[in-house]
Amino acid sequence: MIDTDEADVGTGIDSRRRAAKALRKKIKASRQHFLETRDASEQEINNDEQRYQYERYYASYSKTLPCNQFGEVDPQAFESLQRALQTGAATDFNNIPLDSTASRRLTNPQGAFRFEIAGLDSHATRINPAWTFRSADLAGEMVEVYWQALTRDVPFSEYSSSTSIQQAITDLNLLSATPGSVANGSTSVANIFRGETVGDLNGPQISQFLWQGFDYGPSQIEQRYDVGLAGVDFMVDEANWLNVQRGGTPNEGLGFDSTPRYIYNNRALSEYVHRDVLFQAYLNAAFVMLGYGPDAIATGNPYKQSHNQDGFTSLGGPFILDMVTKAGNTALAGAWFQKWRVHRFLRPEVLAGRVHFHQTNQREYELHSDLLNSAAVNEVFSLHGTGFCPQAYTEGSPTHPSFPAGHATIAGCCATILKACFNEDFVIQNPVVADATGDNLLPYIGSDLTLGGEINKLANNISIGRDAAGVHYRQDGVQGMAAGEQLAIGLLQDHSRTIHESDFFGFTLTRFDGRVLNINDGDVTEV
Repeated sequence: MIDTDEADVGTGIDSRRRAAKALRKKIKASRQHFLETRDASEQEINNDEQRYQYERYYASYSKTLPCNQFGEVDPQAFESLQRALQTGAATDFNNIPLDSTASRRLTNPQGAFRFEIAGLDSHATRINPAWTFRSADLAGEMVEVYWQALTRDVPFSEYSSSTSIQQAITDLNLLSATPGSVANGSTSVANIFRGETVGDLNGPQISQFLWQGFDYGPSQIEQRYDVGLAGVDFMVDEANWLNVQRGGTPNEGLGFDSTPRYIYNNRALSEYVHRDVLFQAYLNAAFVMLGYGPDAIATGNPYKQSHNQDGFTSLGGPFILDMVTKAGNTALAGAWFQKWRVHRFLRPEVLAGRVHFHQTNQREYELHSDLLNSAAVNEVFSLHGTGFCPQAYTEGSPTHPSFPAGHATIAGCCATILKACFNEDFVIQNPVVADATGDNLLPYIGSDLTLGGEINKLANNISIGRDAAGVHYRQDGVQGMAAGEQLAIGLLQDHSRTIHESDFFGFTLTRFDGRVLNINDGDVTEV
């Protein structure tokens, strides 16, 4: 009889031994995750929900629930949401009231209870708590969101000459807490609205994987996309803002430029992350990298040295593409746990509403002076007569809490998978950059761009693109990417157990913080 520990091929397969071996692998993987997470401390929270419970929970997410004319939730309605998320009972979820004018519904709060079969359980991630409502950190990130909205139409290629970008830089550098881990603690043209990982500050603002074309089956894809009309923003008056908070159908319509364009400014990036499929950017990136040829594949892939075999269902193209797409919904499950069951953090559009009603002396909130005294808030009042943050989308944010961002959690998870499957040190040949109108791609002349750096940049482009739309803060992206990375490592642990090839010595990847990991047969080792 063939020893199935050596080979499960040919007519001598013992199906019972094979089934037993598969069961042992699954049990071993599950036991390892259990042992690694069973004693984990509880996820930390910022305690704002308790702090403001007698002030209509004004620091918490409540979109579509009944609210007053200031967008402050009916406490009983909010407590019914809390109850459902505590008990998990279907009757409690069915009893959550929506505003009488709501046409939108809550986005899948029961998804926060879903289990994962592969990788970490959705409840196993641990991230930093959201900033408190009254903190300088949140104030700084809200100022950044305002400036992203105010500079939405400035081409990335013109940042160095833009007066409004310079105003943003000056304002951000006056803050007590500068958003992001920027060099020397100051914002500049070189780092404004960029991410915080290796590769983010190198080369163009946008990743090559959002610009370069690729083959999609028999089709050749050119990455030109619909862009919203320049200068057209939404929810800048009380009536439209309140209607959207109550879940009503938006009264404003979203128009588009007649010409699809390459991503060349934050309005174009905002629209890309408005209608993208959850793993779209990373699947596209995988197609681009597969098109680079075998040198772009991870150096530890045994088929790079094979003289007579190619990878396919194991460590080849289908394996990589499946891992990337699988990671998308795994990430969302982890994000939904954090969003709904833990943090329930308010969206930027609501924080901006608190600013508006506070500054117009209609209400009083515990807002940090950095935010209230910022040039960004003054500029918004000057342009619109209100403090509402101009939104890129007619409907504003989705109907689920802000922290962490779903897009960012997917970004962290899918980017980590890509780094495990491709050669992070591979230098991209013939890189490009979009011109100031998004009509053309031009040759990029500058320092080398590597796959690892551009994968990191892609993850941050998607995360920060949601900030630029007005629907997230920087912290949502940073912590979302951290959660997604944890979930990806769990997936890679399990899938590393499934590889038969004896000359496979694990997946090697660089984490967002720069540490290098090897993941082999379920074990994670720092290199």
